[in-house]
Amino acid sequence: MYEEEIKRLKGIIDDSKSIVFFGGAGVSTESGIPDFRSEDGLYRQKYSYPPEEIISHTFFVRNPEVFFEFYKDKMMALDAKPNPAHQALARLEQEGKLTAVITQNIDGLHQAAGSKNVLELHGSIHRNYCQKCGKFYDAAYVKTSKGIPRCECGGVIKPDVVLYEEGLDQDVIRQSVYAIANADTLIIGGTSLAVYPAASFIDYFRGRHLVVINKGATAREVGAELVIAAPIGEVLGAV
Repeated sequence: MYEEEIKRLKGIIDDSKSIVFFGGAGVSTESGIPDFRSEDGLYRQKYSYPPEEIISHTFFVRNPEVFFEFYKDKMMALDAKPNPAHQALARLEQEGKLTAVITQNIDGLHQAAGSKNVLELHGSIHRNYCQKCGKFYDAAYVKTSKGIPRCECGGVIKPDVVLYEEGLDQDVIRQSVYAIANADTLIIGGTSLAVYPAASFIDYFRGRHLVVINKGATAREVGAELVIAAPIGEVLGAV
């Protein structure tokens, strides 16, 4: 169905020596993880509070019980498995073609597929820390805890994910900008480019090939050489 576009993408990959992939929620929807902004996304569903409010720093501090109820139910998909998009990117890294995956996702599926250099702009559900003593806890501990997950010292455990009102990690920003600025090919996939400041990082790209793979329209025009309006797993899985 996308034979001609996939053929062109293969040609671009063959011509590339340092590919960077910049991805969003659409990369994980094919693994059964809902996104936020699509028709079936979390922001379109009905809850006692708007999801955007629940996953804010203020709400986490004031209503941790409700936060964790939503977070554990809707954002911790521990049974999800990598799909063909994750697997293809890991393979490109192993072949020496791909230098970095920059992801807005927090599910850890890129690492599960075998990718090594993954820059997580919004953190990860797999890292959780006691706010009182700093002790580390894995995702399973948080997921299976009753109510608010607490450390053995009594402190509340906070997921290492970037909530609304919180800033991105400066070191991850620096590494992401450096990777994009030094890439000869940038593939943007599974993102509407609506979330800032992450979406602005692609402005640092000065390479030869810019590709966009996304089922829906993107929020901004980036002047891509190749745009493929298709599920990213189908496309990358065929490369």
